[in-house]
Amino acid sequence: MRPTLLEEGALSQRMGVASRNPLSQLPAPQHPKIRLYNAEQVLSWEPVALSNSTRPVVYRVQFKYTNSKWFMADIMSIGVNCTQITATECDFTATRPSAGFPMDFNVTLRLRAELGALHSAWVTMPWFQHYRNVTVGPPENIEVTPGEGSLIIRFSSPFDIADTSTAFFCYYVHYWEKGGIQQVKGPFRSNSISLDNLKPFRVYCLQVQAQLLWNKSNIFRVGHLSNISCYETMADASTELQQVILISVGTFSLLSVLAGACFFLVLKYRGLIKYWFHTPPSIPLQIEEYLKDPTQPILEALDKDSSPKDDVWDSVSIISFPEKEQEDVLQTL
Repeated sequence: MRPTLLEEGALSQRMGVASRNPLSQLPAPQHPKIRLYNAEQVLSWEPVALSNSTRPVVYRVQFKYTNSKWFMADIMSIGVNCTQITATECDFTATRPSAGFPMDFNVTLRLRAELGALHSAWVTMPWFQHYRNVTVGPPENIEVTPGEGSLIIRFSSPFDIADTSTAFFCYYVHYWEKGGIQQVKGPFRSNSISLDNLKPFRVYCLQVQAQLLWNKSNIFRVGHLSNISCYETMADASTELQQVILISVGTFSLLSVLAGACFFLVLKYRGLIKYWFHTPPSIPLQIEEYLKDPTQPILEALDKDSSPKDDVWDSVSIISFPEKEQEDVLQTL
C-alpha cells in the first residue's frame, strides 16, 4: 500500500534526521529515577532492548553541579564507575569520604545508552539536593529500658551528618498507655529520651520519629515512624513502699487469723487432742513374752522375780544420853 502524504513526510523527516545524526538512532533509557533514602543516592532506569543485536547495550552517566560543566561519573571524579556499564543502576551512596555527592549540593544527572559507535540521546534528570529531597527513615537500633514509672529510650540517627552546624536531627516520641490516648513528646536533640511520670505496672506503646532540619534553606524533612513496641513500667519508690507495707500488714493479719483459729480449735477439741497425744498403756514384758510363747512357765518366773531379798540393815549403838533423859533413867532406878 502506498503511504499517505503525512506518512511520507514523517518518514522523510526521520530519514533526514538519521542522515544528519546517524549515531543517535539508539533508543534512550526509559523511566529513570533517583532514590534518596537516608544516605542512599541511587540512579536506576529500564534497560534498552534491541532485537537485532547480540552485543550488550552499555550505559554512561554524567553529572554536574550548579553552573558547572558535565563530568563523567567515574572513579576519579566521584569515586563510582558509571561509565560504559551493563547494569541499569548507578549507586552513588558514599562508602568513603571521597565518594557520593555532597548532601547540600545542587546535583543534576544525565545518562544515555551506547552500542559500539551508536549512542542514544541524553536523558537529563531534574536537579536535586539531598537534604531537600531525601526521604528520612525511622531512627535505628532502638532500645527501651523500663524504669521506675518511666521508659528510657536510646537509638541512633537514621544516617550520619558530617557537619551538624548546617543540618541536624531532632526527635519526637509518640506514646500511649495501651488502649489510651496517644501523646507526643519532643523535640529532642539527644539520642537518649526518658518518658517520666508514667503509671507503674502499666503497659505503654511507643514510636520514635526523626526530623531533619537544614539551616541553610530553612527546610525540614519529617521522617517515618518506627515500628510500634510496647513495654511495662516498673514500680516507683512510693509504690514499692506501699507494697512493703501492704505485704507486712497482710502477713501479720494472716498469721493472726491462723493463730486465733488454732487456739479456738485447741479449746474446742482439747479432749480429742489429749486422747490423740496420750501414750497408750503397755503390756508388762513377762506377759508379752508369755503371749508370744504360752508354754513358758510364767508363774514360776514371776515368783522367782518376786522372791524376797535379804534385808539390808545397820547396827546402831547408844553412846550417851542427854542430861534430862539421864535423870529420868536414874529416877526409874
